Amino acid sequence: MEKKICKVIVIGAGSRGQGYTNIMADAPELFKVVGVAEPLDDRREYIKEKHGVAEENCFDTWEKILDVPKFADVAIISTMDRMHTEPALKALELGYDLLLEKPVAPTPEECALIVEKAKECGRKILVCHVLRYTPFFKTLKKLIKDGVIGDIVNIEHIEGVGHHHQSHSFVRGNWGNADKSSFMLLQKCCHDLDILQWLLDKECKRVQSFGSTMHFKRENAPEGSPEYCIEGCPVGEKCYYNAMKLYYDAKHNHWFRGAATLMPPGKDTDGEVLKALRTTQYGKCVYKCDNNVVDHQTVNMEFEGGTLISLTMSAFAGGGRRIRVMGTKGDLVANMHKPANEAFQFYSFDTGKVDYLDIDYSAVGDSITGGHGGGDAGIINDLYKYIMEDYNSEDLSEINVSAKNHMIVFAAEESRLNGTVVDVDKYMEKYIK
Repeated sequence: MEKKICKVIVIGAGSRGQGYTNIMADAPELFKVVGVAEPLDDRREYIKEKHGVAEENCFDTWEKILDVPKFADVAIISTMDRMHTEPALKALELGYDLLLEKPVAPTPEECALIVEKAKECGRKILVCHVLRYTPFFKTLKKLIKDGVIGDIVNIEHIEGVGHHHQSHSFVRGNWGNADKSSFMLLQKCCHDLDILQWLLDKECKRVQSFGSTMHFKRENAPEGSPEYCIEGCPVGEKCYYNAMKLYYDAKHNHWFRGAATLMPPGKDTDGEVLKALRTTQYGKCVYKCDNNVVDHQTVNMEFEGGTLISLTMSAFAGGGRRIRVMGTKGDLVANMHKPANEAFQFYSFDTGKVDYLDIDYSAVGDSITGGHGGGDAGIINDLYKYIMEDYNSEDLSEINVSAKNHMIVFAAEESRLNGTVVDVDKYMEKYIK
């Protein structure tokens, strides 16, 4: 039987909006992008041309696209963090289901508003916790659920953001200043706290956190360094963060060049890059930006039943996620960025040996390659089933579960700022009814 096509509008056509809709373009039998709202002309034009969107359905603001009657099934909300709430609420009122980029909203109050509005309007929201949809974490979830590791006693999880990623996104870029976007744990690690709760399938009871900005600050700038790298720096050749190297010399790094120039693929030319490096923060000395988010943080959590989990987020890593799961039957060390035959190393109490587990990713989903380790494609696949086929699963990152896991993030940040241990149930009761 022929499947019904899911019609989609995208509000915010930056890298995430482009990424999700590019995947949809590869499945024309399932999806059709029929509208776009994006203030930047080149990004809006990219979506229009890529998907054949009619001119009358291209808008420069979210208000305009939501001022017309509903003309699609799903609205993708992929604006900046602080711009999620208003378009999400309005789209729900119009009858749209949502694919909502994480974080849901920058405050617990706004998260709760979106949850209540979805209930009131009877609409569905899938939150973009794409790690749940990766073959890596699907496999880890199955190993835990099947009892291979036994009862889980401890989990150590490392989000190695990476020094270049930190400098690009969380110092120079859109998420470096919490007053303009959201704090680091919410923006970067709501992924991780969601995945940890999902893996364990228990409720977090208490949380404690520490963190600060240790390195990326003006007092650590090299002597004689200018405000902008392009002006010539005495240590520029040796600096890890030289903007000329990272943005101008790296000709094929559209992730960096596209963000700096605000241009879609193909239009991030050298001329546009040089202009950005002279006039925007992407060209500034990494020690002289307006960043105020932490560059390292730990979160300690106690879950029901006594399981203890620690999350370490650090800029000072090569990049990538690693996790160690310690249970009553053995000790599993897993690395998301290893090939399948080397990703899961297990010490069995039964055999007394350490072996790599023989993993077949094809049994759990998409290839490990692709955006977010296959997670971007995975969530788009489940979006179709969730919206168009009424598919339901405990593995879906739907709004009710996501909002509760966001509350762990907000509670952890309260702990970091106030030096307290936060009771998560009491904290959640203030917002989620």
